[in-house]
Amino acid sequence: MSKTITFVTGNSNKLKEVIAILGGQPGPEGSKVGNFTVVNKSLDLDEVQGTIETVTIHKAKEAARQVNGAVLVEDTCLAFNAMNDLPGPYIKWFLKAIGLQGLVDMLYKFEDKGAKAVCTFGYCEGPESEVKLFQGITKGKIVDSRGPTDFGWDSVFEPEGFNETYAEMDKSVKNTISHRFRALDKLREFLKIQE
Repeated sequence: MSKTITFVTGNSNKLKEVIAILGGQPGPEGSKVGNFTVVNKSLDLDEVQGTIETVTIHKAKEAARQVNGAVLVEDTCLAFNAMNDLPGPYIKWFLKAIGLQGLVDMLYKFEDKGAKAVCTFGYCEGPESEVKLFQGITKGKIVDSRGPTDFGWDSVFEPEGFNETYAEMDKSVKNTISHRFRALDKLREFLKIQE
């Protein structure tokens, strides 16, 4: 019997990327990933302040309560070395407030343009269940915007060992080195055990 997991997102790009990385097959009733069916739902969840782990656990518990079932939530950080890992879990709000150029300008007085892209997935089987965390990190640096600007801060993040930003990369390459891939790789192994 297939178990349904609700991936809490309203971002269609993120949904496609997650399903592609997990090796899922899209279908009319959701995407099949192993013995699981992944559906998505946009929920209005409170965002608490704290570490990425605290934020992700809170979101997963609240989502499981609202859905009354198994959920998957994601929290993504962009952590600048020179700023002691800020903006971190608040990157969404920084991006909304100051834009891509504003993110680049935050580091203009710093020699160190290094950054970490951090993705943390929280999986919770239901309202009373413990949240399991799966985290992936990709190191890189902040650069002037290059490539399409339709997916968050991808156009200003250049991963270590590459001369392209996430936005410039072919999706098949990005999906093998990204912070999201690294976190989902751990989740995939966990779900195999749960089948």
